[in-house]
Amino acid sequence: MSDLKIINLVKNFVGMDRPAVNNVNLKINSGELVAFLGPSGCGKTTILKMITGLFAPDNGDIVLDNKSLLPIPTENRGVVMVFQNYLLFPYMNVNENVGFALKMKGIDKNVIEKKVREMLDLVKLPDIGFRKPKQLSGGQQQRVALARALIASPRLLLLDEPLSNLDAHLRDEMRDLIVTIQKKLNVTTIFVTHDQEEAVLLADKIALIFDGELQNYTSPKNYYEQPKNIKAAKFFGGVNFIKSKKINNEFISDIGKINYVGENINDLNDEINITIRPENIKLSKTNDFDHNSFKGNIKSIIFSGTHTRYKIIINNLELECSLQSLGIKNINQGDEIFVHLPKDKIWGMND
Repeated sequence: MSDLKIINLVKNFVGMDRPAVNNVNLKINSGELVAFLGPSGCGKTTILKMITGLFAPDNGDIVLDNKSLLPIPTENRGVVMVFQNYLLFPYMNVNENVGFALKMKGIDKNVIEKKVREMLDLVKLPDIGFRKPKQLSGGQQQRVALARALIASPRLLLLDEPLSNLDAHLRDEMRDLIVTIQKKLNVTTIFVTHDQEEAVLLADKIALIFDGELQNYTSPKNYYEQPKNIKAAKFFGGVNFIKSKKINNEFISDIGKINYVGENINDLNDEINITIRPENIKLSKTNDFDHNSFKGNIKSIIFSGTHTRYKIIINNLELECSLQSLGIKNINQGDEIFVHLPKDKIWGMND
């Protein structure tokens, strides 16, 4: 078991007008793959470095398997971090790099060689053991760094921007490999990223961090369907926001009355923002809908291969809609269109 608890964690740096990490609390269950997501400078990597022991927190605690890590030296925590730039030893070959941690522990040479072969097979690099890091591609270096981390059988694996230095096709390949290995070994894993798509595709849960503070900690599905606020919604690609007022359990907006059935209806204030993802909006040339139907005009049509994106103006409010494939036939910019917001696809957020 490798449950991790982060309790009231605070870190300050001289020269900053706010804490780098401000009272962060979360729990990661054994075997979970969790993303720390947020813009550059939000505190993601600082938290990882406090978990490893590279930074000492100014307040709070980090507890692994019901035992505080703070008094334990970095090398004895059972925590391994793979840095963004890999940090492979340039004068060592791949075998030596991967086996370095076991060599430092005085493990028998034959045991090290066997474990190195196992790790290189695991990361699908069985035949490069005698190459130097400079002879490897970026993707290969990333895999070697991962093998070097995993050979120590860590209780907790930390990955700092693991895909940021890779080309697009290598990112897809490496993403699949990380998930496969993580599930096979069942190692509790945290990875840092600023890419919401990467977080959604990889993580069991996402910790969204802005300005050193944890904004929300939930499943990727909830971030898409039930964002906590506009800032979180925008970070996950939200573009449609409709200001509305709650009057007798109805929501009145600039585009008309909106029928709302969200499970959080009793938690909403009198003034809210309603959001809906572009792919959930429905369009029709005629008014075929019995609720949340509004007449507008098409501002633009953009064909992008698998989807066609429409920008539609309704009473000076612009909404964006995305339809699969070629969209609606025989409709052009400037034409009138009916827009339907399915009541089970909209979500209200307090201002």
